[in-house]
Amino acid sequence: MFVGTQFKARTDDDFRVMAQLGVRHVCADPPGNPHDWTFDDLERHRAHIESFGLVLDMVELPLNSRPIEESRSPHILLGKSPERDREIDSICTLLDRVARAGIPAVKYNMNIIGIPRTAPEAGRGGSINEAFRWDKADHEAAPGRAGMLPEDENWERIDYFLARVVPVATAAKVRLACHPHDPYTPPGYRGVTRVLGTVEGLKRFVTMHESPFHGLNFCQGTVGEMLDDPAREIGEVIRWFGERGKLFNVHFRNIRGRRLDFMETFPDEGDMDMVAALKLYADVGYRYMIMPDHAPKVSGADPQGTAFAFCYGYIIGAMQALGLDPHGPKRAPRD
Repeated sequence: MFVGTQFKARTDDDFRVMAQLGVRHVCADPPGNPHDWTFDDLERHRAHIESFGLVLDMVELPLNSRPIEESRSPHILLGKSPERDREIDSICTLLDRVARAGIPAVKYNMNIIGIPRTAPEAGRGGSINEAFRWDKADHEAAPGRAGMLPEDENWERIDYFLARVVPVATAAKVRLACHPHDPYTPPGYRGVTRVLGTVEGLKRFVTMHESPFHGLNFCQGTVGEMLDDPAREIGEVIRWFGERGKLFNVHFRNIRGRRLDFMETFPDEGDMDMVAALKLYADVGYRYMIMPDHAPKVSGADPQGTAFAFCYGYIIGAMQALGLDPHGPKRAPRD
């Protein structure tokens, strides 16, 4: 395993900074709507990334973490045919193009209500940290475009998608890395019962349409948000998914708190022992990127870039302390 990033480059200087900081492996998208990406777009993009000495490990499908009202593929989770079939067909075509362009993995979300948060809170030294406190959440928010979506119907829509996409990804040998629902919310919140917001839901998900190319974009922070005692419970969760080969990317993020009552933190100051987690990822044979995610906002001219740089350094230092090579191969792992 090795340090990686999904930091959205604002200019080519950001790619140069990644290379200068020793972050060789990246998840980065070409411009435009993924439904419109051609093979040539992907090939040019990969060549551009490689021109900085970087490796393009992953791109994002047109299923991101935004609310469904902003989705580029809304009908998949609205369960509306024939529109969802056209969106799924487009994604299957995209997977073939991604494979031909030499990109080994994609990430995606099955998200309807986005990433609910309450007011940001002050962290270390006055940093601004995202938080979710159930007693401060908006419990009166009306259902959105998806309306009322119970658990069984949500699973049916996910199953419909996986049944059509997993075989294509398997044939193309492109890893499908799905992000959990962030955070856990009680059934029916904003009209939706989010089935990928619990560990049991994630276990069910990865065993549907079983394939070595169907797994998780494992956000350790989000999984910690599902638990009553993240410090004690996270190791067992990492081991369960890791031993089954279901970890395809790791968002290396920490929290302080527990389910329905947490604040995001830098990796070194939360409740989970992140060095112990790194050792466990190595023990279960995890072989891909370890990347920052949702870093707190700090002061200065480049708040996000500075915060991510700190996280890269933390990951690299922790890996070296464990006797691991943090920089990874010069080519992206294919399987």
